[in-house]
Amino acid sequence: MIAVRVTESSQVAAARREACRAGAALGFPEPELGRVAIIATELATNLVRHGSGGELLVADHDDALGKRLDLTALDQGSGMADLSACLRDGFSTAGSPGTGLGAVMRQATAFDVFTRIGGGTAILARVQPRVASGAGTAARVAVAGVCLAKAGETECGDAWAFMPQGSACTVMLADGLGHGPLAAAASGLAAATFTRAANRDPADITRTLHDALRVTRGAAVSVVRLDFAGGTATFCGIGNVAGSLLNGTTIRRMVTLNGTAGAAARRIQAFGYPLERGTVAILFSDGLVSSWTLDPYPGLLSHDPALIAGVLYRDFVRGRDDVTVVVAKETP
Repeated sequence: MIAVRVTESSQVAAARREACRAGAALGFPEPELGRVAIIATELATNLVRHGSGGELLVADHDDALGKRLDLTALDQGSGMADLSACLRDGFSTAGSPGTGLGAVMRQATAFDVFTRIGGGTAILARVQPRVASGAGTAARVAVAGVCLAKAGETECGDAWAFMPQGSACTVMLADGLGHGPLAAAASGLAAATFTRAANRDPADITRTLHDALRVTRGAAVSVVRLDFAGGTATFCGIGNVAGSLLNGTTIRRMVTLNGTAGAAARRIQAFGYPLERGTVAILFSDGLVSSWTLDPYPGLLSHDPALIAGVLYRDFVRGRDDVTVVVAKETP
């Protein structure tokens, strides 16, 4: 994932290039790249015209849910007073033709918006090939995240991965000690190891990660299995990668034990929690302020996980470290 800062019109082209480069890396054919270019241009232009500047997050995915490109525009502007009007062609508050968001909606495979008066706007446009293999169409769990390197670093020391299992899903987040290439090597090995062990229970997965990471500088890791049909969440964490379960206005912080995977972990233990319908699970590294709350964001949990993660990143990033936020929820 990359974040492109867009504060003036001259940066729109750079945002478009980065989005198209990510789409090409996924193997998108020319028609899809054309859609990506339109979406990136409109979202970046809106950041300048209506959001007083912001960021365009470009996330490429090729996993169990298929190939897809998520473009998320984040601003902290005045928000949209009338969202339905803003989505209609011909409506504009900036003297433009007013077709931007309509064009994004038409070109995107999936589209989602969260806005607050005085609290900014987050817009997600997902692009998938028009002719797809069908991967992920039957998935009952949606997972997405923000994973970005500390400013000035070329590699992110965090990594995350997930494995859908019918009505269940297992998610792992690793935060390599420090930042830069050595931290990235640790978290990358954790992600690769997780994909080979994801069918085990979270405690066994964590022990496997602990053993595998002994050749690295180590990492904080957390693993959660969400069984929506069974109504249970099983969480195992070592170090300062935290996890929370949110349902409405209720938030439950899951227990993480002291230690470092790959170095010192005196106790590896999983804890079980009830998983009610509508619960959203969030894992996050210490690049996010730990005291975050969604109380001022009514309705956010009903949106796409990528949009939830984007808003949390936008408003609660520390800015002094790599940052990752992973959100998982049951699909309707």
